Amino acid sequence: MTDLTDLTIATARDGLKAGDFTAVELVKRYISNIEGSRGLNAFITETPDIALQRAKESDARRAGGNTVGSMDGIPIAVKDLFCTEGVLTTAGSHILDGFVPPYESTVSENLLKSGALMLGKTNLDEFAMGSANITSYYGNVINPWKGKDGKDLVPGGSSGGSAAAVAGRLALGATGTDTGGSIRQPASFTGIVGLKPTYGRCSRWGIIAFASSLDQAGPMTRTVRDAAIMLSAMAGHDVKDSTSAPADVPDFEAVLCSDIKGLKVGIPREYRMDGMPPEIDSLWTKGIEMMKEAGATIIDVSLPNTQHALPVYYIIAPAEASANLARYDGVRFGLRVEGNSLDDMYAKTRGEGFGAEVQRRILIGAYVLSAGFYDAYYRKAQKVRRLISQDFMNAFENVDVLLTPTAPSAAFAIGEKQDDPITMYQNDVFTVPSSLAGMPAISVPAGLNADGLPLGLQLIGRPFDEETVLRAAEVLETAVGFDAIPVKKG
Repeated sequence: MTDLTDLTIATARDGLKAGDFTAVELVKRYISNIEGSRGLNAFITETPDIALQRAKESDARRAGGNTVGSMDGIPIAVKDLFCTEGVLTTAGSHILDGFVPPYESTVSENLLKSGALMLGKTNLDEFAMGSANITSYYGNVINPWKGKDGKDLVPGGSSGGSAAAVAGRLALGATGTDTGGSIRQPASFTGIVGLKPTYGRCSRWGIIAFASSLDQAGPMTRTVRDAAIMLSAMAGHDVKDSTSAPADVPDFEAVLCSDIKGLKVGIPREYRMDGMPPEIDSLWTKGIEMMKEAGATIIDVSLPNTQHALPVYYIIAPAEASANLARYDGVRFGLRVEGNSLDDMYAKTRGEGFGAEVQRRILIGAYVLSAGFYDAYYRKAQKVRRLISQDFMNAFENVDVLLTPTAPSAAFAIGEKQDDPITMYQNDVFTVPSSLAGMPAISVPAGLNADGLPLGLQLIGRPFDEETVLRAAEVLETAVGFDAIPVKKG
């Protein structure tokens, strides 16, 4: 009998088509896995009844010789930043207590239309602000991987719940959002594939906003092929989102051909930073050699403004967050803490509803947008952002993709860096530049460190050229042959 836990989206699709198992059988197995792994705290809301009902509908369609799309019958998890009609949506925050949207986000609706089955809503850093999934009002997520010392590890963030669900075999795939690395960094920490598409490739409508010029939805899966399948279902132009690109959606799976002969792979010298752990540097070197052996041409490139990316990001993102989060005031939805006046009610609601990290970023954002500091900080950061984008475009005149590390470390113990915001922000050092430039980028599991924890390598491509990124990523994935599995945790 087929082991339903070891399937990928692609093999599950083939098994459903061949009649090896039904969608109901598949969903029941993953519901059981979720129930047995609640200690990971990967889900805020479980929706087994919805998944089973949609699985029955999928089986009925298939019995009639029909399917509705490439994800028909595939059980997935949805990050709790995507509004889901009739299902509690929290963004990991106390301030959205009881919020049940009367509408569906475009991305989750696209997945629903393709036949995907939602198992539940995954945990995340509050309002997607964090890189360790420790700021959620609903408690931290635990990485399915375990440190040699027995300590529980962070899964990365903010899409840590989605990453833990996929790595822990609680779903075949999951949606994530990436603002400065929130898909790719947790993918690296948990040994899965995480793809941030080009900004505008997937609609942001119905996704609770963090930083509007940076947020982008993407798939988190076990393989590159699965990421291609899922992205094809998620993407598409949306008239409800003014930043959604009116671009055709290719069949991303069809471009996977395991051939990158002649592909030009750029190695940005600025990513070899002082103090880089030797194991990260060694992994990067191995990745370069693998691409070379596969027929790629390796070219050194320069991205001179890389050093400014983190400070630019931590000006622009909080500024946009402070504007986006102003709508949470206790008046229209979510938490309300009564006060002696309207202003007092606002202050008490926000003081109790927002966690410490969200409050920190709102304060930073309000400061850099304030009179007297707007030009000195926010306007200057936007100018440097344009220079960072131009660096990438200059590099892509000579290369097809860039290869870099995904994160500066493996997963670390929960609480290890919690009291040092600057150190936490540095987790995004390799992912933020491409986010600022709106480039597509993918993290592929590429090896284990000395403690047996996964490490990822990142491929960055030209805008709206996810096909080349995916093609190169699959070749790297094949060369690495990553097959390590986390220790099961209850």
